[in-house]
Amino acid sequence: MIIFLKKYKSKIALMVFICVLVCTVSCLLDFKTLEKQKMPGLEKKSVFMAAENTVAKNTDKAVNEPRLHAVSAALYDADDETFIYGRNMRDSMANASTTKLLTCIVALEKADINDTVTISQNAASQPAVKLGLVAGNSYNMKDLLYGMMLESFNDCAYAIAEHVGGSTEGFAKLMNEKANEIGCLGTYFITPNGLDAENDISFHHSTAGDLCVIMSYCAWKSPKSTQFLEITQTMQYTFETKEGQMVFSNHNRLLKETDYCISGKTGFTTKAGYCYVAAVEKDGRRMCLSLLGCGWPNNKNYKWADAKSLVEYAVSDAAEDSYCDAACVTTQQTGDIRNTINLKYIENNKKNKKICKNFLKNFTINIGNFF
Repeated sequence: MIIFLKKYKSKIALMVFICVLVCTVSCLLDFKTLEKQKMPGLEKKSVFMAAENTVAKNTDKAVNEPRLHAVSAALYDADDETFIYGRNMRDSMANASTTKLLTCIVALEKADINDTVTISQNAASQPAVKLGLVAGNSYNMKDLLYGMMLESFNDCAYAIAEHVGGSTEGFAKLMNEKANEIGCLGTYFITPNGLDAENDISFHHSTAGDLCVIMSYCAWKSPKSTQFLEITQTMQYTFETKEGQMVFSNHNRLLKETDYCISGKTGFTTKAGYCYVAAVEKDGRRMCLSLLGCGWPNNKNYKWADAKSLVEYAVSDAAEDSYCDAACVTTQQTGDIRNTINLKYIENNKKNKKICKNFLKNFTINIGNFF
């Protein structure tokens, strides 16, 4: 450095050298900060990591964003694994019976659809909405899956969970492991039916973003996707029990009202409000949408209007023009203490960029004064 200064005794050379030095230090600080923020257990793929989505199509601040009733919403491109739209999409929220999407796919992957399931008193005593399972009686797993996904029966969900996981706690562990495996670090499930619950770790919750990823996995990426779609696309299902004939009807209105919906699940609790998650195929694109807190009684139909608005937005010019900085998808609130990239990193990065920007501005002014 001394030799350099002796050889080039000019203010320009000195200031250029300092500028390069400051920018280099800034970059090193960014890298060091990022390394410190890496948390254990994040070696797995996360759909929210900046490395995978350098520029994600998320539009929290989009100019022409759709008008929705939902508190939280997301629209996800299942093919390129990016978000087309998001509103509070990483907020942890109660998600009611949309939980049953994961219950269904875990059960299909971990058990035989033709298994015989014996009903416990715990399963039989679940609150409405319920099939009315009788403790001690046996039912076919397939029938229980249809009851859970078409009519959203809570007792069916518990019977399935206890059969597959040995207990509801054991099944919840399987659900959370599956969520983690597919990159949904903002999901923490306690119950298989989605009823509001809380334990020493957290409350039963997911995010709009995670639910889109879960639906994408269920509809297209799981080895049991074909069976999942067969169940959730069935409009009416009938089977015989000791108590008589049972008829289940599908309550996913978008299956009837549109030609693009291929699967979906509704949900409601007092805490969650009306919820809806769907998989759609339109104009050659495979997408998932999710709506949480989409009205409370008497606003049951808000979710259908919101869902259609999101699909219309997805194929509009506004969606193609809407992008956000990669930081929008790097911070994911999780069921435990982990984060993909901490907010502090983003803030430090902004501060360092500001320092460089101000330095370059002053440098330009000084060069002008020099000449």
